Amino acid sequence: MTDLNQGSISAYWHSLKANENGLVPVITTEEVSNQVLMMAWMNEEAFTKTLESKKVTYFSRSRNKLWVKGEESGNTQELVELRIDCDADTVLLKVKQKGSACHTGDKTCFDGVVVWAAK
Repeated sequence: MTDLNQGSISAYWHSLKANENGLVPVITTEEVSNQVLMMAWMNEEAFTKTLESKKVTYFSRSRNKLWVKGEESGNTQELVELRIDCDADTVLLKVKQKGSACHTGDKTCFDGVVVWAAK
């Protein structure tokens, strides 16, 4: 797929069902392994910047501002693919992850407590 223009990016954003705060949840996976790296949020500006720059940009609810992944840590995410789910209420990203994804230094934010597992 080729680069999108401003009009098509806007149309995709407006097809999403953002919450009352204008945000959609984003699940981010690693391109080769498909491992889930993290869950975050995007607003329209973050969605647009991500598609325009191919540098993943999220919206921080705690800081109430945009943040480009790796801007401070160097642990960057380069966009490989962006999908919208069947209900148009969640975004799925596939990225080239440089360094760790989690702010704790772990590769993924899901290296934590296992509550239950079949094996």
